[in-house]
Amino acid sequence: MSAAATPSSPPASGEPAARRGVFVLASEVGESDIDMLGHASNLAYLRWVQDVAIAHSAAVGLDMEGYSQLGAVFVVRRHEIDYLRPVVRGEQLELRTWIDSASAAKCKRATEIVRVGTPELVVARAMTTWGFVELATGRPTRIPDSVRVAFSQPTMRELSALRNLDASVPLPSDPPPPVSA
Repeated sequence: MSAAATPSSPPASGEPAARRGVFVLASEVGESDIDMLGHASNLAYLRWVQDVAIAHSAAVGLDMEGYSQLGAVFVVRRHEIDYLRPVVRGEQLELRTWIDSASAAKCKRATEIVRVGTPELVVARAMTTWGFVELATGRPTRIPDSVRVAFSQPTMRELSALRNLDASVPLPSDPPPPVSA
């Protein structure tokens, strides 16, 4: 996988990438990604979803050392992947991710896997629910405002102010309960 990472926006978005918090990681389909059917396996797609999330977190200053200093870390509670098109060895990909919504102790991260070329083609979409847990106990804990800001998400105070100003403003909702593996 290439280490080139740059902010970008998803194909249909008109908002600037910096505002949406979109992160892009370049990748190439390798020999080890190919399954017995001659295309990338579902495990490769899952790894790409995880890889771009970890790279995004590190890019905003939240690598494992950063999380250790906070005493808490994000852990996967649920992955949902829609496989739209196959990819084969040697194809260039862009892995695009952003935080779709956040609540007190969890967030949903959207990911698009895009085949680079003319035309660009979205080959998979994923939605991952991440829980924020204390490192010492594994128990859920509130996502600090500093983490929300790092990922371009509103703070809990900002969400509360929105709720108080206009009850009709939709706020991020809690995702469905996780499915155990």
